[in-house]
Amino acid sequence: MAAASATTLSVGSATSFGSIASPKLQSKAFIVKYNTRNYLRNFSGLKAEAFVRCESESSFLGNESVAALRQSITPKARNEKQRSWNHVQPQASYKVAVLGASGGIGQSLALLIKMSPLVSSLHLYDIANVKGVAADLSHCNTPAQVFDFTGASELANSLKGVDVVVIPAGVPRKPGMTRDDLFNINANIVKGLVEAVADNCPDAFIHIISNPVNSTVPIAAEVLKQKGVYDPKKLFGVTTLDVVRANTFVAQKKNLKLIDVDVPVIGGHAGITILPLLSKTRPSTTFTAEEVQELTVRIQNAGTEVVEAKAGAGSATLSMAYAAARFIESSLRALDGDADVYECSYVQSDLTELPFFASRVKLGRNGVEALISSDLRGLTEYEQKALEALKPELKASIEKGITYAQKQTVTA
Repeated sequence: MAAASATTLSVGSATSFGSIASPKLQSKAFIVKYNTRNYLRNFSGLKAEAFVRCESESSFLGNESVAALRQSITPKARNEKQRSWNHVQPQASYKVAVLGASGGIGQSLALLIKMSPLVSSLHLYDIANVKGVAADLSHCNTPAQVFDFTGASELANSLKGVDVVVIPAGVPRKPGMTRDDLFNINANIVKGLVEAVADNCPDAFIHIISNPVNSTVPIAAEVLKQKGVYDPKKLFGVTTLDVVRANTFVAQKKNLKLIDVDVPVIGGHAGITILPLLSKTRPSTTFTAEEVQELTVRIQNAGTEVVEAKAGAGSATLSMAYAAARFIESSLRALDGDADVYECSYVQSDLTELPFFASRVKLGRNGVEALISSDLRGLTEYEQKALEALKPELKASIEKGITYAQKQTVTA
């Protein structure tokens, strides 16, 4: 779960392949060089001349993703000593749908997903303005084909055969707006979209970004239960942004190499329900009481920090898209058979008395394979008190979501 460091990618000749590349260009040979002895398989990035050179320990999605890149990108060489190979054949195989693709998060997120070597088909859905986004993205020479779907009449088709659904749809926070203010609007949006998911791709991984996540995930769970297709292992509240922020702020504060830093974040995804476990930071790091207080509060209020800095012009769209892309890439790696994928996520949980709780989870082909309980053991006094303090607020948010979904069903 380490955050990303700077990545250097230098590319040379105009060889291009992707979903819209010509056969002539696709057949050209080129050279790939990496800073390890491991050869790359299925490179699907921003194309190339006579060579592609990658110099980094990380990608934009973090340490785990570059490991996946190394594993999923191997040239068709005759022997390992060769430095010149015939053309690379992308083997992307997963379909991803972004519901809310023309919004502030959706556009950036769609771009990052388009860059994944594991995605073969990217379905973009929104109520308006999605055709332009799809046309723009379709010009990027990566393997994923892009399809656009506009309005309720095309929602079902956007979900046919999809492996992963991502829901960033909804209104963003504005200055002075609390997460509770978002509830009435976004709750109804999430409910409608999850109903469509249940009807058209019930086996897909579902990633909920729409705030307030503490309530929208329970709403999604109730909708899926009512449809008879609820699989708690495949429903995720995307809380990766809290981890990304924690890693970044800790690395800055303690002058650590960012790629090495990993801070688990538990609880929920709003205010005091966000609890970074600084005592569990890797590499092992010592914090003063003042540093713990300062970092915890900043991580909890980082969203407000961005909203205020944008002065009414938006919320944390770019960092949210980055964090969501990292979690989606992890999900795709798990679907693809990677047996060593761990992320923090807000899921149905028995780690506490609360029915939903964010913690580190192990991901596999069927979704959540295990909840990592060890992070909750050996907490500091500060963390234990903070954990107990967040529970009433998180409990209320969960109950609010469940009540909303059940009330809507009775009304219908």
